[in-house]
Amino acid sequence: MKHWRINLVLVFFSLLGIAILAKLFFIQIIENGYWTAWAQGQQKVFSQIQGNRGDIFIEDSSSINNYFPLAINKEWEFVYISPREIANSPEKIPELVEILSQMLNLEKDIVEERVQRMDSDFEMMKNKLTKDEADFFKNLDLPGIYVKSEPVRYYPRESFAAQVVGFLGGEMTGQYGIEGYYDEELKGEEGFQMGERSVWGLLRMLKKTYQEGSDIVLTLDYNIQFMAEKLLKEAGEKLSFEGAQIIVGDPHTGKIIAIAEYPDFDPNQYAKELDAEIFQNSVIQKIFEPGSVFKPITMAMALDMQKVTPQTKYVDTGSLKIGGHTIQNFARRVWGERTMTEVLERSINTGAVFVESQVGHQNFLKYVEKFGFFDKTGIDLQGEIASDSPNLRSGRDINFATASFGQGIEITPIQLFRGISVIANGGKLVKPYLVSKIINDKKIVDIKPEVENDSVISQQAANQLTTMMVNVVEKGYGKEARIPGYYIAGKTGTAQVPWSAMGIDRAGYSEKTIQSFVGFVPAFNPRFLILVKLDNPQAETAEYSAAPIFKDLAKYIIDLWQIPPDHEIE
Repeated sequence: MKHWRINLVLVFFSLLGIAILAKLFFIQIIENGYWTAWAQGQQKVFSQIQGNRGDIFIEDSSSINNYFPLAINKEWEFVYISPREIANSPEKIPELVEILSQMLNLEKDIVEERVQRMDSDFEMMKNKLTKDEADFFKNLDLPGIYVKSEPVRYYPRESFAAQVVGFLGGEMTGQYGIEGYYDEELKGEEGFQMGERSVWGLLRMLKKTYQEGSDIVLTLDYNIQFMAEKLLKEAGEKLSFEGAQIIVGDPHTGKIIAIAEYPDFDPNQYAKELDAEIFQNSVIQKIFEPGSVFKPITMAMALDMQKVTPQTKYVDTGSLKIGGHTIQNFARRVWGERTMTEVLERSINTGAVFVESQVGHQNFLKYVEKFGFFDKTGIDLQGEIASDSPNLRSGRDINFATASFGQGIEITPIQLFRGISVIANGGKLVKPYLVSKIINDKKIVDIKPEVENDSVISQQAANQLTTMMVNVVEKGYGKEARIPGYYIAGKTGTAQVPWSAMGIDRAGYSEKTIQSFVGFVPAFNPRFLILVKLDNPQAETAEYSAAPIFKDLAKYIIDLWQIPPDHEIE
């Protein structure tokens, strides 16, 4: 009797087990036909699912904690037909073909060809229906026409920051930009949905094990990004350039505030683009010879090594002979005796060659490497490249001479942004970055700036060079960038495009130019740095093309951020 409780429990579970087995027998054997039909109606016996893809947002500096969505998930309705079902009502086919062709603006022969696929249960007719189209087909009393919905990646601001954001490709994989670089974080963890024709399979179908994707907040400022793109579009009409880029960022941290690209594209319609090159972000994926905007880098080396001072003089005769090659100044100018400050003000090529000669070839190479021009910056965008500048590494005197004023050395715009940031922030190398926050399950991960501890150049050299670059804007070829009340440190650059860069097997340089302007504001306490790069604009030099764009954008940011003047207006 003392085990009666145990025996009672055993009897209870035995009866429960018999009841469950009986129910399973009833479901799997007696009602097998019903459940089989139900399972077949789920379209797929084994289908992969995954969590909703995370959204991508951009900040609005004019409003606290206000974000605009750049990439979201949206339910789109689509219409499809079941030819197998339509075949059971052949008398309805002419009417059906007529309605589909008229309502969806499709050729009749296309519609007829799809309707005739009698072994098919699914033929897509049109996706992304309008509300009127969807309502019409939902209320249509004809066999074999259905309206369903599916989640689609949607870019509500269309071409806005398109090369930065990228897009979701046909394989549901992020392509280019943020969508590509952060694909794993955005898409979440995958799970599986089972549809076996048994009660156990039906039970498993109720278990969806997956994790939602993370949301991503970009460092870009909506207003500044908008203005940068607007200025490029307006300048494109006036200057007829082949392409253009603008980078705006914080030189102290590497935080990117805007990346504008011209031309752009609509990621909602990416499949319509005939040339995939438009998807590339030229800021990180295309190398160029920078020209005279590289002269401050050469000058920084000599100042850091104390080989020259801003007042060091040399005599320009208008040209130099190096190993059978002749180097000349722009417009064949002869400047006579000039200081190093004037070398930058007047952008004198022979002066840059003189500076490199004081530094020495091996030291020049070491500084180029320290400034990061041989390495990727590590920015969080898919597809960044870097050039090893093989011509420069060849060791020939002429290659070092031309590299001193930015010809024969190959870099990307983002590398130039980072290099000039070294001057603006007092000598530190920063890592550019585009994501400020990653948000998942109500947890926010803030991205911290990465700044190297070791200095590329001394604070003294950076200060000296900043003053020299202010003179470029106040007295030299950068005058078009001046903003009353603010000291701006800047430099123009007009570089010839080599034939090889145009895919032409020919030595030397073409008549095409890349014109650029780089500068930071306020010069002695920088809040932002801007690089404007224009590909073959219809202007003589960057003084008249890139510098005015810089000025307009810098003035806009100054007003937006309410940055006070740093000196009285004369």
